Amino acid sequence: MKRQQKEPNTIAKKQEEKIDYEVYCQYTRVWIPDPEDVWRAAEIIKDYTEGEPILYLKLEDETPLEYRIGPKDNALPFLRNPDILVGENDLTALSYLHEPAVLHNLKVRFTESNHIYTYCGIVLVAINPYEQLQIYGEEVINAYSGQNMGDMDPHIFAVAEEAYKQMARDERNQSIIVSGESGAGKTVSAKYAMRFFATVGGSANDTNVEEKVLASSPIMEAIGNAKTTRNDNSSRFGKYIQIGFDRSYHIIGANMRTYLLEKSRVVFQAEDERNYHIFYQLCASASLPEFKDLALSNAEDFIFTSQGENIFIEGVNDAEDFEKTREAFTLLGVNDSNQSSIFRIIASILHLGNVEICSERDGDSCHILNDPHLAHFCQLLGVELEQMEHWLCHRKLVTTSETYVKNMSRKQAANARDALAKHIYAHMFDWIVEYVNKSLHTSSKQHSFIGVLDIYGFETFEINSFEQFCINYANEKLQQQFNQHVFKLEQEEYMKEQIPWTLIDFYDNQPCIDVIEAKLGILDLLDEECKVPKGTDQNWCQKLYDRLSSSVHFQKPRMSNTSFIVIHFADKVEYQCDGFLEKNRDTVYEEQINILKASKFQLVADLFQDTNKDSSISTSSSSKSSRVNVRASKPTPKVPNKEHRKTVGHQFRSSLQLLMETLNATTPHYVRCIKPNDEKEAFSFESRRAVQQLRACGVLETIRISAAGYPSRWTYPDFFNRYRVLMKKSDMTVGDKKLVCRNLLETLVKDPDKFQFGKTKIFFRAGQVAYLEKLRADKFRSACIKIQKTVRGWLQRVRYQKIRKSAINLQRYGRGYMARRYAEQLRLTRAALICQKQYRMVRERRGYLRVRQGVVTIQAFTRGMLTRRIFQEFLLHHKAMIIQKHVRGWLTRRKFRRARNAAITIQCAYRRMRAKRELKQLKIEARSAQHLKKLNSGMENKIVQLQRKMDDQTNDLKTQNEQLVVAKASLGSEVNKLQKELEMMRSRQGDGSQLTSLQEELEKLRAELQEAHTHRKKLEEKHSNEKMGLEQVSYQSLKGSASQSVGRVQAELDEERQRYQNLLREFSKLEQRYDNLQEAKVTVCFQPGHKRNNSTQSSLESDSNYPSISTSELGDTDDAIQLVEEMGVEKAAMDIGVFMKLQKRVRELEQERKKLQVNLEKMEDQVNCKVGPCLSRQELESENKKLKNDLNELRKAIADRASQNSSSNELQDGYKLLLCQLKTANEELEVRKEEILILRTQIVSAAHQKEETTNHIVTSDWGYLNEDGELGLAYQGLKQVARLLEAQLQSQARKHEDELAAFNTQIELLKDDIEKKQEMLNHTMSLSPEAQVEYSVQQEITRLTNDNLVRTLQPPTPYTLTHIIFLFIMKLVEKLEKNERKLKKQLRIYMKKVPELEGERAKPQLTRQVTVQRREKDFEGMLEYYKEDEALLVKTLITDMKPHAVSATVPCLPAYILFMCIRHADYINDDQKVHSLLTSTINAIKKVLKKNNNDFEMTSFWLANTSRLLHCLKQYSGDEAFMTQNTSKQNEHCLKNFDLAEYRQVLSDLSIQIYQQLIKVAEHMMQPMIVSAMLESESIPSLAGVKPMGYRNRSSSMDGEGPGSYTLEALIKQLGQFHSVMGEHGLDPEIAGQVVRQLFYSINAVTLNNLLLRKDVCSWSTGMQLRYNISQMEEWLRGKNLHQSGAVVNIEPVIQAAQLLQVKKKTSQDAEAICSLCTSLTMQQIVKILNLYTPLNEFEERVTVSFIRNIQNRLQDRNDVPMLLVDTKHTFPVLFPYTPSALSLETLHIPANLSLDFLTRV
Repeated sequence: MKRQQKEPNTIAKKQEEKIDYEVYCQYTRVWIPDPEDVWRAAEIIKDYTEGEPILYLKLEDETPLEYRIGPKDNALPFLRNPDILVGENDLTALSYLHEPAVLHNLKVRFTESNHIYTYCGIVLVAINPYEQLQIYGEEVINAYSGQNMGDMDPHIFAVAEEAYKQMARDERNQSIIVSGESGAGKTVSAKYAMRFFATVGGSANDTNVEEKVLASSPIMEAIGNAKTTRNDNSSRFGKYIQIGFDRSYHIIGANMRTYLLEKSRVVFQAEDERNYHIFYQLCASASLPEFKDLALSNAEDFIFTSQGENIFIEGVNDAEDFEKTREAFTLLGVNDSNQSSIFRIIASILHLGNVEICSERDGDSCHILNDPHLAHFCQLLGVELEQMEHWLCHRKLVTTSETYVKNMSRKQAANARDALAKHIYAHMFDWIVEYVNKSLHTSSKQHSFIGVLDIYGFETFEINSFEQFCINYANEKLQQQFNQHVFKLEQEEYMKEQIPWTLIDFYDNQPCIDVIEAKLGILDLLDEECKVPKGTDQNWCQKLYDRLSSSVHFQKPRMSNTSFIVIHFADKVEYQCDGFLEKNRDTVYEEQINILKASKFQLVADLFQDTNKDSSISTSSSSKSSRVNVRASKPTPKVPNKEHRKTVGHQFRSSLQLLMETLNATTPHYVRCIKPNDEKEAFSFESRRAVQQLRACGVLETIRISAAGYPSRWTYPDFFNRYRVLMKKSDMTVGDKKLVCRNLLETLVKDPDKFQFGKTKIFFRAGQVAYLEKLRADKFRSACIKIQKTVRGWLQRVRYQKIRKSAINLQRYGRGYMARRYAEQLRLTRAALICQKQYRMVRERRGYLRVRQGVVTIQAFTRGMLTRRIFQEFLLHHKAMIIQKHVRGWLTRRKFRRARNAAITIQCAYRRMRAKRELKQLKIEARSAQHLKKLNSGMENKIVQLQRKMDDQTNDLKTQNEQLVVAKASLGSEVNKLQKELEMMRSRQGDGSQLTSLQEELEKLRAELQEAHTHRKKLEEKHSNEKMGLEQVSYQSLKGSASQSVGRVQAELDEERQRYQNLLREFSKLEQRYDNLQEAKVTVCFQPGHKRNNSTQSSLESDSNYPSISTSELGDTDDAIQLVEEMGVEKAAMDIGVFMKLQKRVRELEQERKKLQVNLEKMEDQVNCKVGPCLSRQELESENKKLKNDLNELRKAIADRASQNSSSNELQDGYKLLLCQLKTANEELEVRKEEILILRTQIVSAAHQKEETTNHIVTSDWGYLNEDGELGLAYQGLKQVARLLEAQLQSQARKHEDELAAFNTQIELLKDDIEKKQEMLNHTMSLSPEAQVEYSVQQEITRLTNDNLVRTLQPPTPYTLTHIIFLFIMKLVEKLEKNERKLKKQLRIYMKKVPELEGERAKPQLTRQVTVQRREKDFEGMLEYYKEDEALLVKTLITDMKPHAVSATVPCLPAYILFMCIRHADYINDDQKVHSLLTSTINAIKKVLKKNNNDFEMTSFWLANTSRLLHCLKQYSGDEAFMTQNTSKQNEHCLKNFDLAEYRQVLSDLSIQIYQQLIKVAEHMMQPMIVSAMLESESIPSLAGVKPMGYRNRSSSMDGEGPGSYTLEALIKQLGQFHSVMGEHGLDPEIAGQVVRQLFYSINAVTLNNLLLRKDVCSWSTGMQLRYNISQMEEWLRGKNLHQSGAVVNIEPVIQAAQLLQVKKKTSQDAEAICSLCTSLTMQQIVKILNLYTPLNEFEERVTVSFIRNIQNRLQDRNDVPMLLVDTKHTFPVLFPYTPSALSLETLHIPANLSLDFLTRV
């Protein structure tokens, strides 16, 4: 410790060659050494001049101190940094760089601000908080991802991000070196670093390599970690994990190397320590059935796990950890058999430790007597018991000529046993590590890797052995590499800035390393001594004294000859030589290993095979896995002989050399873990323990190297803004800031060596920033004094003049008043004396008499009161005893009654519950149709069985009667005998006393039974009353909670909506991923040539994942097939619409079935009441046959009439087709009727069964027919079915009569129509050709007008025969329209050829009838296209559509065009066309969005069009709910034939996906702008003051990445562009408002998260800037009329954070105001901001710890979510409100530039 206390002074002498004595003046604060706290703060109370021996100081507790200065005493003390620099994120940013400043800064950050991470240049110092902190969530990972190392607060994620970024940018492998003492948190830090890589660089495929990498941690902790006195989860080995990445920087695999497992812990643990966790986990789970054969018990029963005397760890459940370990094994692919083998090996080690070795009498030999643990050991490992028992007590000696078997003593055998246990565990450990590496191995080519080194730190104990020596040796090598790297970075920084520099002298520990590893060094001599046959630790130690005594880093202890001292870089360490040779040899007898090689278990045998083969295999496999050749951590010998085997020290030196080569080939990043105290108290900091570790881990060496150069660094703009107050007015006019800064420094700092000017920064020596801060503070102080002096003088002069004038007036009036009052007082004084004399005499006399009378009265009343009080107390005691007696009796009786009533109530309730349950089950069984089917299905068999059963029972009854007769006869004889005996007994007794007593007892029992019945009735009445009361109470409670449930349902609706949209988001991600896989598959499997797809399969349909209307829905029933056969293939192809109508007819029949079901219930009531006559079934069938015959005759008559009119073949074919369709429809109708009959039968059966269960009392007589009443139920069911069939047949007959009448009417209409057309045809044939054309055109126009009127006036009706005829006529209309077009063309030709016809009157009329204006006037808002043009339509409107192409037209024009095409497909009743067009549209939109997934304009354009198409489908769906705002013309344009509700849902889902993509694109564009615009840009010029800090960002982090230059105006401009783009494309204002709301939430989340993770922006000026920026954002919202969109509510947390930075933070009133102000911030966020709050100058005060504790106490009652950062990925559920369009489709104009000439307006 003396060396540790003097070391800072030696550093100080090197650091401060030129001491500036002027700074040691009065009020200067310094650091002085302290034996307890290491360093203590003091203040100079007298100026110090050079040469004075004493420095006069004052401690913080105002105690004076004389500090002696001199070459033999103390050097000048270290200077303290200004308070404004305390708590810096980077220790190198301190102005004075020395040990006390570093220690104080760490302590303040850790204890006051609870910051566990601090930078020290390139080193991250991590202090173990001994508490779970909420700073490692996924939100924190996302916040640090993509950020530079110096931009955010120090964190392990920042170091990991720096490594990941440099790997991607520099294409160089990286390493993160984590070191520290045991218990400092190394393993946790390494685990969090790997979690960051797993999250940021997740695997690109489904291999989940990142999960496997994280799963290796619990396995390695179980087999390699143990409890020590310093740490409950101490890693007893070192490991280096290489995480491999591909060229896309996704994790593809990993590899692990281990170093120096502490094998001695397997057989020995110190007090209060444990063995490795896996032993205790296995013992804790020994009761599991799969571990019964391990023969394990409690860990206390085994020697290897109970030496530490405490097998438990507080807060750790070994059984639960064991389950996690097994899950990790399974995740890494370790099968159950291998897991079982591993656990067998571990259990065998425990049994081996309990093997008891008994010594023989001679003491030179030993034996083992039937030890059960040895039997278990051999059984678990599958080896021979006799051989193992023999070779545990014997050893083999091999010479050149003979082989001897030698006995071992008990101690030697115990050592051999322990060595075997260690050897088995070490081989099992290596096997598990190798298996983990195999599971993490990948066949993909590794592009780069990041290594995480979790290795032990420098260790020194009271007794240091071989393990500590190897650990400290490794730390020497790592420290050397660390020093060289730090030195290299410093020099690179100077060269980059082009400043003159000289070589910095740094500590090189190569001499110490040479003492250890050089030739004839410690390790070399140790290996040499191990080769000596009888080498000992003492001989080796003596050789060390002889060979190394001349070295500076080696010493011999004064009081010991069996130890040596090595002077490491951190401290002196004394090592005990005992055990060095044994641990270095690691001797295990070959005979025992050979037994294990012969194990019947394959895994055990594989563990101990020759390792040279395994090493070759592992080396070859590892060389293929990556670009870097990864060798085994423990090189294996070439020769298996133990004499030539490499020692542990040699192996460790080789593996360490390999590690250093790997680290030197990578870019290292350092994490130094510090253990703050030994008691494991949360946020407790012991300075002595911390400073020891800081000296040992190299942090102070970093400080020394930085201090030797230019540690403080400022950019020119920051320096100018901070210190412009020191400039002159003339300097401010100069435009070049570099020149201004140069002139200022040359003026202020006379020594040019104190600073250097670089290209972008100014470099300062240590202490110069503090000097500049002092000048700045003096300047501010002098200015403040001058201002205060002037203002105070003026105020005092004004005040003095007012006071003087007032005083003169007061004196004048006061003196007159005093004189008058004095004269009056003299007169009153004389009169008062006379009055007082008389008054005093009377007063005293009266007082005396009053007191005397009062005393007498008080005595009398007091005595009476005391007597009465005693009597009252006696009386009260007497009454209380009587009351207690009665009350206790009453309480006991009441308790008994309550208990009895409660028991009876419980019994009744339970019996009622059982009865209800049984009744419910019976009802369910009675209602089920399956039950009735079972009853009816086997009814006949059951009747036969019942008859047989009755016969059997009759026979049994006869036999039983015969037996009863025989028994009766025998019993009669016995009764006679008993009567005789009874008479004999009565004669003996002489009286009937016994009989009378029995009769009396019988009477008593009957009376009790009667009482029980009455009591039961009372209980039943009471139970019914209670039931009624409970029902009333429950009804009232339900009624009261109804109103509350409404709000709850609304909240659940929002949650369901959000959950649904989240599922849509996941679905879109999966769909995207599927598309990517399909593309990858196509690129991989592509072969030259053309491959034709199946012509029957649509590629568009394959892309669609949504249900839709297709031709498959039309069905392929027998009726349709028959119709096709009758009509022929060609005609059926033309009239395929008939099939669609029949399918729709089936749906309508289903609706009619529901209506019939309602009528069925009414008919059942009529049947039950026996109302109305019932026809027999035969009569109904005969009537039905007559009706059918009449119908057939009518059909023949129609066919004959049609055949007679042979003039019109087209009409004849139409009539035939009509008859075929009619026949098919009737047959379909018959089938549906039969199905309805079956359904009605089942319904009646179910209803009858329900009536049977409810009216069980009425039908109970049927139960006597058989055991379960099945026969009776079946009879009742059949009877009801018969009645129902009769009623149904009657209704069918009436229905047939109605249909027959309808058919007759239709036939008459057809006859009239045929006659009219015949007359028209005859009239037409009689006209000339020109007149025929004119007449036909007029007739067609008239017919089409009538048809349109009929369509608009008549609503769609069900598909009856009339509708089928109408559809048939529509087909004819289409044909006639085509003929009309042909005739029009011919007419135009005739008009040109025959000019002489222009004068006639008929022709102009004809011309006017076919003009274009007439057709445009009749435009119905539909667009017709051919099926072949569908792909071109989709390509033009969607795939090749550019938003600017339709920017000057109607918004959402593509949506309107697509809907008009859909309308036409609906108009012609072509469902295939509708299905194909909608499916193609949806798939095309998806492909366009996938192609333009980063284009906001394209995404916004298609979101507007998709939502508009959805609104059109709703607006013109014909649903009354969507037609309220339509015009009459729009209502005429509604869809007629198809219900597209399913497609509406599909489009709604697609709109949600597009909305989410739009949000993602917008957030991605705004992400780099938010922090710079909201927190860093100076919206209010000259407001933000720059805090004095060193510019210590790593140069590698800043290459090519300048700080963001986005301003608030840029951010608002970007938001304006988003809003204008959405408006131009016609996006609904409600949706645009939701987009803005989501973007403002993103701005709030990113801004607040950065504010919570950056100390440099938590200041008053930043709060002012932030509040101004937010006000500008609110002004933009008001300008865009978006203030009602909810966006302001989303930024409320940032508003409150800005206010929190601005308010006072000092008194309890301020704390109360903060609590009432910050309602949108959580307690963790408020406390974090207060901890981060940093004053910008010395005139501001820091937030005290007591104030923060006060805030925490006030906010404890809040039910906040324990969340620090805001979830940046949260998305609000989107709502698409229905907004109908006012645009009329018939007025829509299609621009010519769209090239849609193939569309025809209809």
